[in-house]
Amino acid sequence: MTVIESIPVKPAAVNLCKARPPHPRPQGQDRYTISEVSALSGLTAHTLRWYERIGLMPHVDRSHTGQRRFTNKDLDWLAFVTKLRLTGMPVADMVRYAELVREGEHTFDARQELLEQTRRDVLTRMAELQDTLAVLDHKINFYADSRRAAERA
Repeated sequence: MTVIESIPVKPAAVNLCKARPPHPRPQGQDRYTISEVSALSGLTAHTLRWYERIGLMPHVDRSHTGQRRFTNKDLDWLAFVTKLRLTGMPVADMVRYAELVREGEHTFDARQELLEQTRRDVLTRMAELQDTLAVLDHKINFYADSRRAAERA
């Protein structure tokens, strides 16, 4: 068994993606301005515009005055994209994933492979971080033990 295989996957963490986040407004009345989405998502308006420009948010509705109007579905997508960013997935891969989603169900295999590769990358990084944490714990314990020994002397 490798270190990666020994890292447990918590079922609760996996189920978080299945839980639908509560939205401030009901479907049909779910029109949010860019500043509201910025406040709800934690992303800046600049980032939201950039996501739209590069194809991560290509179908944001506009009001009659041209103002962006986001929906609950857009908020769900942004939550997912934010999780992908936290995995360290390159933006190019995120855009590719978004393109695959837009292409339809016949891209399920390609999407799954992209997510599986990202998962493998995350597990590798987690193993590296576990090793790093072990080194830090060792050093912290070393200094704590040294301090206790000096106090006894």
